[in-house]
Amino acid sequence: MPYSLCVLGCGTMGISVLSGVIDNISSPLAATNALEDESAPSTPMGSMILEPKADSLPDRFIATVNRVESVKKLKKVFRELGGLGPTVQIRQGDENVKSVAESDVILLCCKPQLAESLLMVPGMSEALEGKLLISILAGTTISMMRGWVPASCTVVRSMPNTPTKIREGMTVLSTLPPSDPKSSVNREILIALFTPLGKCRFLEEKHFDAVTAVCGSGPAFVCLVLEAMADGGVMMGLPRSEALELAAQTMQGAARMVLQTGMHPAAIKDSVTTPGGCTIAGLLVLEDGRVRSTVARCIQATALHAGGLGRAPEKK
Repeated sequence: MPYSLCVLGCGTMGISVLSGVIDNISSPLAATNALEDESAPSTPMGSMILEPKADSLPDRFIATVNRVESVKKLKKVFRELGGLGPTVQIRQGDENVKSVAESDVILLCCKPQLAESLLMVPGMSEALEGKLLISILAGTTISMMRGWVPASCTVVRSMPNTPTKIREGMTVLSTLPPSDPKSSVNREILIALFTPLGKCRFLEEKHFDAVTAVCGSGPAFVCLVLEAMADGGVMMGLPRSEALELAAQTMQGAARMVLQTGMHPAAIKDSVTTPGGCTIAGLLVLEDGRVRSTVARCIQATALHAGGLGRAPEKK
């Protein structure tokens, strides 16, 4: 059944998710990424890629922001989106309680450090009664948020990434308690919201700091490598636009090989690498530069930092 969706703190990620949802309602994708074959090779995709149901999508949208300038910016963004974009109601933060009260599902997209103050304002507890609260905040645990919302409010964590804006994202959702009678309905809502935005799977909350590093922050790390490849092409005489296109398509193609064939990245690397060839010459330079361990440590450092984002700053 259609419902109202409110995005609290509609910044970059809020815009990406809401744009993807609206775009999908206007132009639904064919269910080609639905449930994967159980007999497929054992890869990171697994069989938890999910298929949405169209009747679990919202038909009314509210987005809240703090500044007047942001209101103007969002109105322009959603007006240009087309479809249901112009119907999104953009409101300032002083209408947060009213916006939540008028909605059925709330997507919490503010900065992690602001979550407690936002959810504890007078009237918010009553507005959240019986609602589904989906948080995309790094480092802010479900147990923390349960202390800020009424017991009847269902809290779920989600970690999407910016490619959701073009429906090529990866979203991870925290598992729902099987004992909760509302879990079945909430699961359908979550699947319908996030699966059309790319790929979606459920994982236990204990993995969310690592998920934040690989999935949430990952696009920035990948783009750094992409930019470096393009810079190398420019260094060797390629025009900038062509170098960027070649690097981007190469990265996309290699990633799709992993997803679609189940091949391990190392197997793809080895298939390109011939004895005494140019590829092994380049790979050895990367190994000399400790690129492999540097990237892995980058994920480790990001995950550790993510774990502390939701905590209040220590008083000195």
